[in-house]
Amino acid sequence: MAKRENDLGRDPIGKLLLRLALPAVTAQLVNALYNIVDRIYIGHIKGVGDLALTGLGVCFPVLMFVSAISALVGMGGGSRAVVRMGEGKEDQANAILGSCAALLVTLSVLVTGLLLVVKEPMLLLFGAMEETLPFANDYLTIYLWGTIFVELSMGLNFFITAQGFSTISMATVLIGAVTNIVLDPVFIFGLNMGVKGAALATITAQAVSALWVLRFLSGKRTRLRLQRRYLRINFRVLAPVLALGLSPFIMNATESLVNVAFNASLKSYGGTPAVGAMTICSSVLQIIFLLLQGIAQGAQPIIGFNYGAGNLDRVKKVVRLLACSAMVFSCTACLALELFPHAFVLLFNDKPELVDLAVWALRIYAAGMFMLGIQSACQQTFVALGQAKISLFLALLRKIILLLPLILLLPRLIPGQPVMAVFLAEPVADILAALTTGGMFLWRFPHILANRRKELEHIRTGET
Repeated sequence: MAKRENDLGRDPIGKLLLRLALPAVTAQLVNALYNIVDRIYIGHIKGVGDLALTGLGVCFPVLMFVSAISALVGMGGGSRAVVRMGEGKEDQANAILGSCAALLVTLSVLVTGLLLVVKEPMLLLFGAMEETLPFANDYLTIYLWGTIFVELSMGLNFFITAQGFSTISMATVLIGAVTNIVLDPVFIFGLNMGVKGAALATITAQAVSALWVLRFLSGKRTRLRLQRRYLRINFRVLAPVLALGLSPFIMNATESLVNVAFNASLKSYGGTPAVGAMTICSSVLQIIFLLLQGIAQGAQPIIGFNYGAGNLDRVKKVVRLLACSAMVFSCTACLALELFPHAFVLLFNDKPELVDLAVWALRIYAAGMFMLGIQSACQQTFVALGQAKISLFLALLRKIILLLPLILLLPRLIPGQPVMAVFLAEPVADILAALTTGGMFLWRFPHILANRRKELEHIRTGET
């Protein structure tokens, strides 16, 4: 059997986290490029760039929902499989992989069919207007036909990351992103396909990534291997996977719901320009949040493996290093956005009116970003430790319990500046959620480790 790239149980923690986190961060950055590059090219289509960009922004909730499904199955499955590997139960880990692969295919078919039927009224509900609906409809129609490629490439890539094959998982998204970047200008401008070309480039790239993942997980290097006998939906296997994956699913899915609320409120208070500014702001924040996820994903295999193996001192060291790294990154990103917002906004559009509005909005929208490091590090650690209920609550807290009510409430509390109030909802929710998450982590983490020590002692003494 081939040796893993990294020994999760024995390699020095600092170097190990760096080796795993850097490829994971790179992978998340590259992954963000799928949609971001589309928006950059579309925003510069001559004559209709601002309308096309706004139309694409209306599709964002659907794209986030599709990604959320991959997180539900892949992150929950990967986190559970790596704990089983740490316990030496590789057959159970392979059964998790097989059932997750079968479920991803099934959900892809169901989601594609359902969303194709309801896409036009759904887009109108999400904030599309007469002038932006054609662009949104064109993009989404083609994108939905590639849902199965998105789910397989993103969902199964978590199982590659979980094993410590950080460079392979990075290559998954790198191959796809390069394909997308190359095809975007060819389809959008060369073949004059506009937003249809952007969507076609994206799903083609995801198909290439999916083939890469399937080839690796069927090969000889991987410990977790796709096997025909496990390729079926086994609810006994999937129940704990879905319970654990529910937190990252809600984190991603609620982005869709929140984006709908943002677009609807801004459509009412500020019209198309405000929705366009929101598209740019959410694109920038998506990049930052995905990079934070990459840092956490680098730590998750180490945390999960050592928790399963009983190396609890290593778990504590990893968590400490993860929290420090995430905070440094989020503070630095927040400072950069507050000082140089023009540099980020101009990537997406150069129309003066939209640029000025987006720069003003971004400074407000990103004001609480410095706290996202705490939120991400603590929440993803709970996922790695198998704490499904706590992870679920924290996922609900930031978006559903705090942000959604604030989007509706703040414009009424600040009636003279309703557009500003809508954008202000994001930083207020970020700060409150991070303070709550950090406090809960300081309270629960010692108890989780203490309970695990008792379990290990029972195993050693032969008790059940």
